[in-house]
Amino acid sequence: MKNSNPVIKEVLLNASASEVWKAITDKNDMKQWYFDLADFKPEVGFEFQFYGGDKNKQWLHLCKVTEVIKEKKLTYSWKYDGYKGISYVTFELYPAHLVETKSQRNGKGTRLKLTHTGLESFPSNEVPELKRENFDTGWTSIIGTSIKEFVEK
Repeated sequence: MKNSNPVIKEVLLNASASEVWKAITDKNDMKQWYFDLADFKPEVGFEFQFYGGDKNKQWLHLCKVTEVIKEKKLTYSWKYDGYKGISYVTFELYPAHLVETKSQRNGKGTRLKLTHTGLESFPSNEVPELKRENFDTGWTSIIGTSIKEFVEK
């Protein structure tokens, strides 16, 4: 049986919910820490695509926004062109009171929780790049480093 555990990553960000929301929904901001999207709108039903991968292979990601609660929650489907399977990426924002902050923005910040479900639906036996561990590694870098550095600069 395939592992159906989602990948979950959480980070405390020294930024307001509105700043984090802009980072995860504005295509120009996203380009700086996430992927280069031609367009993005935080609207249910909005479809977008982008290429991501490594020097060996670029994958066309096909996504569709499925849930939006402004400055609180964003969910979209995530699948790959030409491959079976569908997964869902959810970003959730919560108020967080940071004990130590660099800029001392009144000691308030945002806890960002990312959940990526449905990874077991991908054909990881035939396509090793689609294994859960690779998503775990990728999200660790994106959530733990990339967005943190972007919103806290």
